[in-house]
Amino acid sequence: MTLPHGLRSARRMRVAGLMSGTSADGVDAAIVDIGPRGVRLVAFRTFPHPPALKRRIFSLFDPATARVDDLCRLNFALGEVFASAVVRLAKRAGVRLASINLIGSHGQTVYHLPEGRRFGRSRVRSTLQIGEPSVIAERTGIATVADFRPRDVAAGGEGAPLVPFADYILFADARRSRAVQNIGGIANVTYLPAGGGIADVLAFDTGPGNMMIDRAAWHATRGRASMDAGGRLAASGCVDGRFLAELLRHPYLARRPPKSTGRETFGAAFTDGLMCRARRRGLAPRDVLATLTAFTARSIADAYRRFLPGMPEEVILCGGGARNRTLLARLREELRPAHVAPMDAFGLPARAKEAVSFAILACATACGIPNNVPSATGARRPVVLGKIVPG
Repeated sequence: MTLPHGLRSARRMRVAGLMSGTSADGVDAAIVDIGPRGVRLVAFRTFPHPPALKRRIFSLFDPATARVDDLCRLNFALGEVFASAVVRLAKRAGVRLASINLIGSHGQTVYHLPEGRRFGRSRVRSTLQIGEPSVIAERTGIATVADFRPRDVAAGGEGAPLVPFADYILFADARRSRAVQNIGGIANVTYLPAGGGIADVLAFDTGPGNMMIDRAAWHATRGRASMDAGGRLAASGCVDGRFLAELLRHPYLARRPPKSTGRETFGAAFTDGLMCRARRRGLAPRDVLATLTAFTARSIADAYRRFLPGMPEEVILCGGGARNRTLLARLREELRPAHVAPMDAFGLPARAKEAVSFAILACATACGIPNNVPSATGARRPVVLGKIVPG
């Protein structure tokens, strides 16, 4: 474990980290002790969103259905949800709420426009996460750090990925090169060269993770399932080589890092169009799922070969995709000879990783330590991320 000097010399802090990803399935909540001896996970739990709340969140992802009054209400409603997650986790774990010094909340990304668009006379980059931190601080009485991404965007970066700072602290190794591969809605990699410093870290979004697979599973089951649990549907299908080759020509995959992407590029509208084309070709839904699963695996492997200085010796998997056995098997095949294993084998539950990461980011912010990684985001300089609401 590699702690920056500012964290090594700081007193121990107990921090709650909160994450709701692009899949909007629920809130991942972690309680973490951070201090001179490193990072220790105290408790973790996922609190699923009720279906009605998930539908309301998804309505904000599409400009055709998003309403400004819903955006305003959900910002505060999600603040309540995040605050409740901290209170409930502490109670279940037998942790006194008063023992938690700080909360780090990623919030819920609603829209992410890192490439910049013309607005008046200037070109504007932007990103928006909701889940009002003032509500979290008020309900818990704990100082809350949130809104991490905008500062990196203001400094000329993509605002993503942000977790490489935590990946470096948790997994950098003096002897082995490693890649930390998160497969959430979007897939992103952090490359940690053997014996390298934080300035040597490379990180970027490789492309879609579970996002397209989840949408195709929804189509295949006529709305009965929101994911391909364990990759069972994909395992029953066959990969269509022609369809896969078309997907691999997507222009995002050829863009050089730093780069980030999201639902705006690989979300429901894009996947729905693919499903229509697949039906016209006579492809069975299970074959579409097999092909999309192969697409996620191949796009990750191709990104390594195109943009990393070499194939990592170890690939550490986290995110929901780490539980998809069909995807895991394909990744192992695509990434040979690298050793590919879920993060649990490296001492941290894979599902907890992003919540733990935002606890680490919040701790760095509170200590005034720059916690973006310009080599990953493209920012002009290291900056301290986030806004702090006192408890």
